Amino acid sequence: MMSMFFIVGLGNPGTEYEQTRHNTGAMALEAFRKSQEFPKWEFDRKRNALVSEGKMGTEKVLLVFPQTYMNKSGEALKNLPFATRNLQQGKKKTKEIANAAVIHDDLDIPFGSFKISFNKSSGGHKGVESIIRALKTQAFTRVRIGIAQSAVAVKKSQDDATVEKIILGKYTARQLVMLRKLSKRISEALVCLITEGREKTMSLYHS
Repeated sequence: MMSMFFIVGLGNPGTEYEQTRHNTGAMALEAFRKSQEFPKWEFDRKRNALVSEGKMGTEKVLLVFPQTYMNKSGEALKNLPFATRNLQQGKKKTKEIANAAVIHDDLDIPFGSFKISFNKSSGGHKGVESIIRALKTQAFTRVRIGIAQSAVAVKKSQDDATVEKIILGKYTARQLVMLRKLSKRISEALVCLITEGREKTMSLYHS
């Protein structure tokens, strides 16, 4: 029986948010969709999300771009057929989501790089917080794309208004070129994640 892998790209809906830093996850997801020649987006009314379903080898892949605002991203993931298994953490067992990856912007990572993480806290990201609440676990794969202005993490040293100004600011033309180049590598990492698994992907793509 063919399984299904889910890739979720986070952002805000609407033209006013296009090409903003907070929509980096959705932009990377779109780059992946085009690189793999998946079908055009269709609106899933039940989940309030844009979806595109394709196939990679023996794996079905569903791309999901929630059309809620960022802080309600998890609503689009309710009732999706996630594959779960137990993850042993010391004496505790945690539910692990084995067939999903969430792509999002990250203010703790310099622009031009990305990290693949697993079982990490939200780090204050409202979209990730919503997904953790919806899935009732943080044990899933995340592709964290850097949007920090410098190599120094900025989020913890600045107030909410400054952070909001940064994440809702639009990329420059030069930055968009850089992001397109980075998205190619992210797409390669996603292919590896789907076909080769998380551990191999994290060992190969540790930028």
